[in-house]
Amino acid sequence: MSHALFSPITLAGLQLANRIVVSPMCQYSADDGVASEWHLTHLGMLANSGAAMLVVEMTDVERRGRISHGCLGLYSDACEAALGRVVAHCRRFGSAKLAIQLAHAGRKGSAQRPWEGGAPLGPDADPWLTIAPSAIPFGAAWPRPREMSLADIEVVCDAFAAAARRAVRIGFDAVELHGAHGYLVHSFLSPISNRRTDDYGGSPQARMRFPLEVVAAVRAAVPRQVPLGMRITGSDWSDQGLTPADAVAFASALKSAGLDYVDVSSGGISTDARPDLRPGYNVGFAEEVRRQSAIATRTVGLIANAKQADAIVAEGRADMVALARAMLDDPHWVWHAAELLGAEVPRPLQYQRAAPQVWPGAAFRR
Repeated sequence: MSHALFSPITLAGLQLANRIVVSPMCQYSADDGVASEWHLTHLGMLANSGAAMLVVEMTDVERRGRISHGCLGLYSDACEAALGRVVAHCRRFGSAKLAIQLAHAGRKGSAQRPWEGGAPLGPDADPWLTIAPSAIPFGAAWPRPREMSLADIEVVCDAFAAAARRAVRIGFDAVELHGAHGYLVHSFLSPISNRRTDDYGGSPQARMRFPLEVVAAVRAAVPRQVPLGMRITGSDWSDQGLTPADAVAFASALKSAGLDYVDVSSGGISTDARPDLRPGYNVGFAEEVRRQSAIATRTVGLIANAKQADAIVAEGRADMVALARAMLDDPHWVWHAAELLGAEVPRPLQYQRAAPQVWPGAAFRR
């Protein structure tokens, strides 16, 4: 049986026991950025999933950088204290290494929670003015953001660095930046959303300037032994947008800037761009980035099957896989994958009675 999925990997000074990562998943359950009891329950469960790393959901570096009123933040002492409590809880009971994804929603902010419809907030819902590289709305029904000034750019870079310092104080094992899905960093990179005529727009190198300034600020705040990565886009899924070749160029620049890995996703730059959703639809982008940029690469997107995930790693298409909804569907996905592939993962002592070596019912589970 193949054990590629369950082989160890080292990122900077951090060793991961396997190649499975719980992807950051927004829960929209914070109060002014402050983690709630839901985060204790949700992340505490996933810390014991058997995955080597658990990445805390998109965590915003500014209050105006949130997607919704329910989004997690790391921009105040209250945010730091509450999230520190969650991390301590996961450390006490879980086995996964803990990472955090720092982000700024940019023009996709000031929106409803998904179960409220996901539309822009109305005038009676305490909306806020969003910022972006250019004053271009996310979609036809979305408000026009304010084009960022040079002072805004400096403020946001400082906010990323401050949030990174808070993350290090809390004790996260790794820090990840969000440079995909149409949020602020991605919107600077894409010609669809960046029409600036100054040093931050125009050529691909100029559009990379703000993202690389964020990386430099965060890298200076994060000790070198702590892995620093970024989720990037493999494609904007638009003739006018970013391509896999752009992803390779950006990943190469990130490696030179001191990043330890990239996580390749795609889509989200506008309401008009639609990914071709099929199993593992981002894997080809990740493979190209890994081959040409020689940086540790993770991929995500409709990876739900253990043999599919194992093949991605075994065939060298990515170094790691990230699972999101598959983990919500089955928080013990990793245990079942290990059973199928003939590997071993740790289980809490309290749950060992359900191991297939002990529980006859395991053979009839599915």
